[in-house]
Amino acid sequence: MRRVLLAFVFSLGPLGAGAQSLTVATAAPPTSVDPHFYNAAPNFALSMHIFDRLVERDAEVKTYPGLAASWEAVAPTIWEFRLRPGVTWHDGQPLTAEDVAFSVARPPLVPNSPASFSPFVRAIQRTEIVDALTVRFHTAAPHPLLPVELGSIAMVAKHAVEGRGTEDFNAGRAAIGTGPFRITGSTPGDRFELTRNPAWFGDRLPWERVTYRIIANDAARVSALLAGDVDLIDQVPSTDLARLKRDQRVSVAEVQGLRLIFIAFDRSRRGAPPQVTDNDGRPLEANPFDDVRVRRALNISVNREALVDRVMEGAAAPAGQWMPAGTTTHAPEVPVPDFDPEGARRLLAEAGFPQGFRMTLFTPNDRYPNDARTAQAVAQMWTRIGVRTAVEAQPWSAYSARSARQEYPIRLAGWGSSTGEAGSFLISVLGTFNRAAQRGAANAARYSNPELDALTDRAATLLQLEDRAAVLRQAIRLATDDVAMVPLFNISNSWATRRGLVHEPRMDERTVAMGTRPAR
Repeated sequence: MRRVLLAFVFSLGPLGAGAQSLTVATAAPPTSVDPHFYNAAPNFALSMHIFDRLVERDAEVKTYPGLAASWEAVAPTIWEFRLRPGVTWHDGQPLTAEDVAFSVARPPLVPNSPASFSPFVRAIQRTEIVDALTVRFHTAAPHPLLPVELGSIAMVAKHAVEGRGTEDFNAGRAAIGTGPFRITGSTPGDRFELTRNPAWFGDRLPWERVTYRIIANDAARVSALLAGDVDLIDQVPSTDLARLKRDQRVSVAEVQGLRLIFIAFDRSRRGAPPQVTDNDGRPLEANPFDDVRVRRALNISVNREALVDRVMEGAAAPAGQWMPAGTTTHAPEVPVPDFDPEGARRLLAEAGFPQGFRMTLFTPNDRYPNDARTAQAVAQMWTRIGVRTAVEAQPWSAYSARSARQEYPIRLAGWGSSTGEAGSFLISVLGTFNRAAQRGAANAARYSNPELDALTDRAATLLQLEDRAAVLRQAIRLATDDVAMVPLFNISNSWATRRGLVHEPRMDERTVAMGTRPAR
């Protein structure tokens, strides 16, 4: 995957006197301007400034009308969406149903996507254009979650994108949206420049210009805020959170997040994965992660309370599943695993590893709060039960590309269930990888469980939330019993602004200028 973003500048003329500007500093770098390239929070957050969706989600991930003024199921397998009249693209051309049909067809076709958006359109079998402002989506079976899923699909301009690729978005040629801001320039790896779209259909925003900077280093990001160089930062370091709450120069906003930090086992090969050996450095004959006893041993040897207290300094909650407590499909009967290192040693011995083995745990070092520190702490816990674990930390741009190619034996990862339900994790992360079926788009570990896939598919057809939640909780129990991955904790999301600004914290952790306003 290429991370190179070509610098480009459009001449818009001078800004008016007194125009207000906002400078945002984000910890994790967006890897592309293409809103269909990579289903990752940094990319999604940037795209929210430039592109709109038929259905939007608010800070509590509740849906509300976006480019679609309304929608309804006109038949059990037909959803009809009616577009807002008068919406135009940044270049002045009108939004039509042709653009919508083009946009929902595009995600599966984007080449080299590390985590495709295709699972969100997998239910659509056919798109019918009724008239210029009406479109119908035909599904094979009743699919009540389609409006929620379409909240993840940005609408792009057919006339600007057809025949072009991701590199054209990065160069600015295809980066034409209907969103609240137009992208007017970028400096690779450093910043994006955005200017207000005066024709946007939403409420008028206070910011004429937004500078969207990338400052991966925690200390540098905090220093930039305190020095007045930036107005808003995300991923407030847990080490600085208490201090910043006491600082009268800034304001801190927090919310329980939907992101799970977890460990994924490589299941893409039957032979031993790379960098997994016996204690003398010789390759193992088989993949140890195929043995559920090994997976259970690694799962119960993690002290989650210690991770939350000592690494995250309270800015997270221990997890035994991916949905945090309080969400509709959280399974209360699935507890946080007890810390049991002695039980872990017994399981390893039963699996044929009484003396353990060696491996390397891979992690990003600039993507999630305390990601590399978390990996180091987990590695120490595993080493204590005999699985001698080294850690290799890499920048997100390199890590994400290699992870998508199944180059890692075991890795630290994160996933935010931005739909607010357990289904997105089941489809994208734990679903059996099948490009044609648009399943497992983010399943770099290549975990596969047909029984789990069947439950996921069944849940997607259930019209009543209570019925759907019951099946999703059953799926959570099955994935937990099989130790499909090792859940560590759910992150608490935090932002800090300079005095005089108010920021609305989002459960999906996306950092957007639209959520920041001057204090009244």
